[in-house]
Amino acid sequence: MGHFLLLAVAFLAFPAAAAAAVVPRFSSHKFAFPGPATAFTVPAAFPTTVYESYYVKPGPTNEPQPAVFDPVLNITFPFNLTNPETVPTNGSDPVLYPPALANLTDASAEALVSAAALEILAIIEANNTGLSSNCSKCVAALSVAQMAAQLAPTHLPAAMVSLCKTTGFKTGTVCQNTYGATNFGASWVQILAKADVVGLDGQYICASLSTDFCSQPPLVPVKVKFPKAKPVKPKKSRASGKRVKVLHLSDLHLDTRYMAGSEANCTSSMCCRYSAPGQGVDEAPATYPAPLFGYYKCDSPFYLALAALQSIGPLTGTSVDNPPALSLYTGDLVAHDSQNQRSRAYVEVTEDSVWQMFKAYIGGPIYAALGNHDTSPDNFDVAHAIDDNGPLGQQFSWNYDHVSKLWEHYGWIDGATQAQASVHYAAYSVLHPLGLRVITLNTDLYYRNNPYTFIHAADPDFSGMFSFLVQELQKAEDAGERVWIVGHVLSGWDGSNPMPGGSDMLYQIVDRYSPHVIANVFFGHTHEDQAFVYYKNNGTRRSAEDAIASAWVGPSITPLTNLNSGFRLYEVDTGSFEVFEAYTFYADVSTFNHLNETGAGPTFNFEYSTRAAYGPAAAWPDGAPLNATFWHRVTEAMEKDRTLATLFNTYQGKSSVRSPNCTSDACTAAKICYIRSGSAALGKQCPQGFGSVQGPYTGNNF
Repeated sequence: MGHFLLLAVAFLAFPAAAAAAVVPRFSSHKFAFPGPATAFTVPAAFPTTVYESYYVKPGPTNEPQPAVFDPVLNITFPFNLTNPETVPTNGSDPVLYPPALANLTDASAEALVSAAALEILAIIEANNTGLSSNCSKCVAALSVAQMAAQLAPTHLPAAMVSLCKTTGFKTGTVCQNTYGATNFGASWVQILAKADVVGLDGQYICASLSTDFCSQPPLVPVKVKFPKAKPVKPKKSRASGKRVKVLHLSDLHLDTRYMAGSEANCTSSMCCRYSAPGQGVDEAPATYPAPLFGYYKCDSPFYLALAALQSIGPLTGTSVDNPPALSLYTGDLVAHDSQNQRSRAYVEVTEDSVWQMFKAYIGGPIYAALGNHDTSPDNFDVAHAIDDNGPLGQQFSWNYDHVSKLWEHYGWIDGATQAQASVHYAAYSVLHPLGLRVITLNTDLYYRNNPYTFIHAADPDFSGMFSFLVQELQKAEDAGERVWIVGHVLSGWDGSNPMPGGSDMLYQIVDRYSPHVIANVFFGHTHEDQAFVYYKNNGTRRSAEDAIASAWVGPSITPLTNLNSGFRLYEVDTGSFEVFEAYTFYADVSTFNHLNETGAGPTFNFEYSTRAAYGPAAAWPDGAPLNATFWHRVTEAMEKDRTLATLFNTYQGKSSVRSPNCTSDACTAAKICYIRSGSAALGKQCPQGFGSVQGPYTGNNF
């Protein structure tokens, strides 16, 4: 039987897309699949019992529109909120401005803003201003804009839209969708009013607008202050020999407005959406009609989300009645709608829709972190300290309060933890009954696409999030607890996602409390299957002996962009809380357009075992955990045999037929460097252009 299982693993863990280039590797340890099946074909019929009632019932050619009830708000969301034919084009959320420093009349405020706009145009266009570079011009323009933001805040968004159009900075539509008051404009006014525009904040703002204005500022390290020094001889955790299952889901991105049969192969976001008559798109038949279960350029429809959840039990051997010990969700519930199409209510209905699905199919506690799309405005979260916890500092508290009360409602956290999450950006610290402490973070607070992080950029802990993390880790160290850190935006890899200061601060914290306290770190965000390592002394030397912690980046359920749909299961020791096995599962999105012909739903397959795929090449003992040293040894094996990097690349896209090949020395070197980079600063030192498999590689081969 064991020999048969090994043969089965060799077949299933080695997808056809990579078969010509890579020889699979499997360890000699006795392998056992985690569930009763290695493949599960989901029934074609929609599981209607997940929701109590429907505005539009599911059918063989249409997505459902459930009438979603919110147990926290005690409302049923209206149909027009998610109706694919009535997608809004203007935001409906409250618009908040910083208080004006002067009590100007409307006429005076308008005149001031008009004069400021003319001065900014003059700065941009003049060649004899004495400003030596585009960066100095941009900073000078910000100084003028700040004056307008502080004196006449409500009048500034219209001027920003006009300037954007006049200068040709963006198209008219993009200008309106970016700087219009009900989109991101009011937030930008807050940022301009509060930022140190002539200092580091201004450099980040200008670089975010265009690196033709200012280059990305280098890391300015800020040393973290710890309550206690790291113990010289910390107590080591001991494995119990007993293992439990832990489920890791990420980036579902439920598109409640998905329309089957609409154009899936569009050229602008979002695809798989209704187009009204007269807009040109639907006047001819769709070139690629959106399949019922999803497509590579679209977020997850209800059918795909529930197909993935239905497959978890048969593939992992778990159920509501026989649940995983715990489950992790590393963020992003909401679809990639543009800001003019989203609202607080749209975020709330998505949160309700997804958590109800999870409750129906996953037993046990689910510990979740918010993603950058799980808010409105999209990507934005702000430090409470922006106005000493005043109206601006509390402007996202509606979300923290709502989502944490839903977690409490479903029994995943208790009332005290909910109260903590509601005031800590939806982040919390909870002790699982097995003795593991899970600390979740709101990583929007160091995300580079969140412009609020530019305020007080010289203080990466302006939000207090890292102080909270240190406080909880110190308590855990004092109590002899093991900890998992759960977030969304990853701290490392190629360095493209986090702010350098926040990423460096998190690295210092992981360094201080690893490996004796922190057992694992988990992220999402990229939609790809990735891993990377943290080393002692902030990564000054990256060797197997210096590897102290590793991060697992969970594969996404959404196929966006050019990916298959997937999820992961870990086997974890209940003493050390280290991972001893990781199993990844996927569904081939390229087959979804044929499902109507077969009369069945998609098939989710066992993709690979981390130990079986990489362990032999890394000469990794069967009984050793898949820890930071393991992942460093994997990179050493890649240096000797680049086909291992090719295999990693295949799994990175969940065996998608659309992933680019990684067969060059340059790509291999880049992957090795990314895996060894736990911070943005380290990742940016790597060869760029090989970080994501969602499009062709742009890096230079050698």
